[in-house]
Amino acid sequence: MPKTLKITVAGFEEALAPGLIVFAGKEGTLAADAGRILGKAFIARLKEVAAAESFTGKAGSAFSLPAEANLGEKPVHVVAVGTEKGEAPVDFLQLGGQVQAKLPKGRDCSVLTYLPAGEFTAVEAAEFALGMRLAAYRFDRYQTIKKGDDADAKSVTVTLLVANPVAVRKEMKTSDAVYGGVELARDLVNEPPNVLTPVEFANRAANLDKLGVEIEMLDEKALKKLGMRALLGVGQGSAEESRVVIMKWQGAKDEKAQPIAFVGKGVVFDTGGISIKPAQGMEDMKGDMGGAAAVVGLMHTLASRKAKVNAIGVIGLVENMPDGKAQRPGDIVTSMSGQTIEIINTDAEGRLVLADILWHTKHKFNPKFMVNLATLTGAIMVALGQEMAGLFSNNDDLANNLLKAGTFSGEKLWRMPLGVEYDKIIDSKFADVKNSGGRYGGSITAAQFLQRFVDGCPWAHLDIAGTAMGSPQTDINKSWGSGFGVRLLDRLVAESYEG
Repeated sequence: MPKTLKITVAGFEEALAPGLIVFAGKEGTLAADAGRILGKAFIARLKEVAAAESFTGKAGSAFSLPAEANLGEKPVHVVAVGTEKGEAPVDFLQLGGQVQAKLPKGRDCSVLTYLPAGEFTAVEAAEFALGMRLAAYRFDRYQTIKKGDDADAKSVTVTLLVANPVAVRKEMKTSDAVYGGVELARDLVNEPPNVLTPVEFANRAANLDKLGVEIEMLDEKALKKLGMRALLGVGQGSAEESRVVIMKWQGAKDEKAQPIAFVGKGVVFDTGGISIKPAQGMEDMKGDMGGAAAVVGLMHTLASRKAKVNAIGVIGLVENMPDGKAQRPGDIVTSMSGQTIEIINTDAEGRLVLADILWHTKHKFNPKFMVNLATLTGAIMVALGQEMAGLFSNNDDLANNLLKAGTFSGEKLWRMPLGVEYDKIIDSKFADVKNSGGRYGGSITAAQFLQRFVDGCPWAHLDIAGTAMGSPQTDINKSWGSGFGVRLLDRLVAESYEG
């Protein structure tokens, strides 16, 4: 794999560069314009080799033509795309990932942006480039000994040959901003917990000030003064101090326009506390801050592309450790809202963090809506596996906009129920609410708990436990931490809330 993948854009006049990739349909058919660019001799040779290779044109299949005199000294790689009648439309993001996997090892190359049905639009070319970059991402900063393909990996430049380079470069500015946000989120989730403490995470989020994001960092003294005792209770058994970071992007024409808000759970390591988790798999709990990572990545993207919106990002950063000072099952804490919470299970800690920062976000910023992201429950994985994240909401318009954004981005959501019936499960005999209702409906009762702290604000909760860490390997994600939520929420903003 290349250490870095650089993507440039050029016109079709450079199509005869060595290391060319072209897209073909059944029996090696090309778009008419692509055929004119490549020439009759190439087309004849293409059909000849396609027949010899029994090339059917099935999406994702590929073969190589030997070096041709009129195409330089390097072979031409032919990749099939499913564009025949009855086949699904081309997903350009996924296509970019598929092509990245087929790049000639260690070699620069060019991609002729014609499908058999016609040329890429500027937007499609930018999506294709984003897919390539997402697929090329690797987190290897702590590997000092390289093995296999990585041992001699080097930087590779891929040139997209397009009809309108100016238009494509313009669209790629947006896709580059999206990639920057996803890359940042992935890096944060992949970092080891001895490096990414709450304070270190807060400092990295604060680096967004270089992009024009206003940063407010709240230390434990400030959190105590605000009354965030639910959040502080989670971190009180840790030697690492807790933090809350508020990120503010003012991109709307009207500086006083009502903002939208995104809130993230940032448990940088979760042992379960006194209700300690089993040892097997506990190392994965370094990723229990995937929600906060997505919020930071989103704010990076919005600022990088100068989104025309006022947006607030709030993350609560804690470490949940067992210690003589750690909170216990049976403890009762008073949240910032004044509601009292009985601690049933110290491993149901993320909702305590979110309870305080949701309340604070609602009352300090009066947002148009709040969306929180959290690797909150294993129960959502039982319900949905790792293919979709769970969506809970008190507002149909917001929920529908999120579902549309999920379909478009490929970061899919499934709406789950809320209802007063589930409130009974988390009613406490000794406090206003308890932090766990047991196994049945675990992801739903967690959402019901959070809803008590949004104070009527339009709100959605995304349970991303199955999609953000230990994430499925796909054409565009080969990383343990996927950065799930950045592309989804950027699409939500762009399509539904950006003025």
